[in-house]
Amino acid sequence: MAALGGRGRAAAALLRRAPGTGAAPGAAPRRHRHKEKWAATAPRIPSTRLALHHFDTSYSLHLGALWPSVRAGLLCEQKYGALLNNFAAADHVPEELELLNATDFISEALQKAEMVAQAEMSPPLCTSISSKIKCYTFPRGDITRFRPARPDGLGLLDYYLMDAASLLPVLALHVQPDDFVLDLCAAPGGKTLALLQTGFCGHLAANDVSISRTKRLHQILHSYVPREVRDTVSVTSYDGRDWDQVKGGTFHKVLVDVPCTTDRHSAVEEDNNIFHRRRTKERQMLPMLQLQLLMAGILAARPGGAVVYSTCSLSPLQNECVVERALDVARAQFNITLHPEDLSHFRTLFQDTFSFFSECRLGELVLPHLTANFGPMYFCKLRRV
Repeated sequence: MAALGGRGRAAAALLRRAPGTGAAPGAAPRRHRHKEKWAATAPRIPSTRLALHHFDTSYSLHLGALWPSVRAGLLCEQKYGALLNNFAAADHVPEELELLNATDFISEALQKAEMVAQAEMSPPLCTSISSKIKCYTFPRGDITRFRPARPDGLGLLDYYLMDAASLLPVLALHVQPDDFVLDLCAAPGGKTLALLQTGFCGHLAANDVSISRTKRLHQILHSYVPREVRDTVSVTSYDGRDWDQVKGGTFHKVLVDVPCTTDRHSAVEEDNNIFHRRRTKERQMLPMLQLQLLMAGILAARPGGAVVYSTCSLSPLQNECVVERALDVARAQFNITLHPEDLSHFRTLFQDTFSFFSECRLGELVLPHLTANFGPMYFCKLRRV
């Protein structure tokens, strides 16, 4: 009985303990506990929010008081221009667009520049701007949308909708008759199409490392360009960084429209966003990639040739800093002297259409703005001496 009594008291003592050996009163039974899997349950921060946080941190310092209005522009609907297709039988299109109050911003700027030059008895600013490229835009503050492009009798579409600021690097390149031209990062094809609209390309090499993107480039060419003109275009998918090993020192004009943070896309679209956490390293390596592509473009240009570098980013690390570094590398490693050309006349010519940043050390930068919501677009022209 004493032994039984001892076992009874021991059992009673165990029953009086909180559930689970050594557990604090009120704790859940061990069998009901689980370790929280924080990696699976923590909320995922959208890439667009990461992008905006990055922009707020860096661009507020770079742009100062301009940043709030630029930020608002990035987050609002983008404006487009209609690049007329000179190869299509669409003589009625200019009249149709003018009835909607759209104007060809290039010819309008050239006309104003000529009038000013005549009044002031000074050389015109427009001598380096091609009048063959025609792009219609709606006035500042007018958010009218263009209708979709339509085919002519031969199936060629009458115009191409694009950010009108994307034409500025093409205009800066100033293609001349029979020039050999390289578009090093050509896809999806808007700037390639604009280069062909000049009618001056003796040969155009359109390259992009992405095979899927070059398929889109082929589609653009077939939709807008007749076969006899397409025969003057070679589409390739080389890694642009190695282009100088393929055809170095052969081109009169080179356009290097590099991959970048695509600020407008990154601020509003989750799909293919470079601010996704899995793409952090890729984003951090962008300035190095951009420098390598620009150097390949410089080496592809013949002496006396011109290179235009462009991005759709506001970042000085991807813009002026890349150009400055390329100037140093070209001189130190390749004994190549480059002359950065003054493009400030673009600000004067196109101030009615675009909002420009006036404090670039090199090149020009179009800022998004609610009344003129094009860009961002940075471009800088280098002449190989």
